[in-house]
Amino acid sequence: MRLAVALSLMVWAAAAHGQSTAATQARAAAGALEEASRMLDEADGARDRVRALTQTIQAFETGLGAMRSGLRAAAINEAQLTKKLQSREEEVAQLLGVLQSMGDEPSPVMLLHPDGPTGNARAGMLLAELTPALNRRADTLRSDLENVQMLRGLQVDAAERLQAGLTQVQAARTELNQAMANRTDLPTRFTEDPVRTGILIASTETLDGFASGLSEIVTDETEPAPVSLEGQIGALSLPAQGLILRRAGEADAAGVKRPGIILATRPGAIVTTPTAATIRYTGPLLDFGNVVILEPQAQTLFVFAGLDVVYGKAGQVIAGGTPVGLMGGISQQTADQSGGLLSPLREGAGTDRSETLYIEVRQNNTPQNPAEWFRTDEDG
Repeated sequence: MRLAVALSLMVWAAAAHGQSTAATQARAAAGALEEASRMLDEADGARDRVRALTQTIQAFETGLGAMRSGLRAAAINEAQLTKKLQSREEEVAQLLGVLQSMGDEPSPVMLLHPDGPTGNARAGMLLAELTPALNRRADTLRSDLENVQMLRGLQVDAAERLQAGLTQVQAARTELNQAMANRTDLPTRFTEDPVRTGILIASTETLDGFASGLSEIVTDETEPAPVSLEGQIGALSLPAQGLILRRAGEADAAGVKRPGIILATRPGAIVTTPTAATIRYTGPLLDFGNVVILEPQAQTLFVFAGLDVVYGKAGQVIAGGTPVGLMGGISQQTADQSGGLLSPLREGAGTDRSETLYIEVRQNNTPQNPAEWFRTDEDG
């Protein structure tokens, strides 16, 4: 009997811990979104508006991801607790019945026992031993019922904050588009020849062929400032927040193997350059969709493919952390803000990271393993 009571108390305690974790997670995410909102308000007056908006969008992406995770955890814990309470209705009813019979004014009949004073004493000792455990279980039950109500209220509040955050981050993306279009202060290494670029695209069928011909599409090239990735290789941040979907050399569903990695991102995710680089190409290419090719150092290229919006022009020199584009999928989601986008159970199921960014590293026009260049253990 005592063992059963102890085990029950452990189960209730574990459930309570899960609820506390979910609530803490959601509240921390709410704080992150409030900070991102403050950053958005301050971005208008920032000296470097592009950098301010970039940091704001990244803060929103982090906060929104945490909010979805906390919201999903709260929903799961609430569902588990509700199911547990429903499955133990009979036990709870018995517990309430026992507690009710142990009122503050016991009847004299309760003090009598068929075995006389000895039996009465033993029954009293047993009752004295079980009473604290029963009271603890009653207190835990009361607390869990309150937690169900708290978790439900938390989900409503979190969903509202998520909705507001999504609206604000979309506004930040729109402002970033305008800020990037107005930017004229970037140094330029060379000018792209659009005719030569068109000929190169039309005459090549592979990324290898296009990369090898990049030097042929430039005019008025100046000597670049010396740039080196020494000490950074292997420690570079991924260009976007996401999860590695496929590593270099792994076959996709069609059996195609590519030398780069595929990063699953959320819709509208911002893509930035991990380090200072020269833009060698931006635009559609082969079957890769919109592509950005960066040259962080001589004879080294970073290829980011699959973007919806790309920023910058070939020849511009950009600093590390500069946005080079946005992932797609956002228009479809904003069309139904109250639908699946706000469903907490989508988080972690893979459906929330519907966009894919292809990342390839080339040195002397030979593909390298991106895992040796970037911190691919990052979880965005």
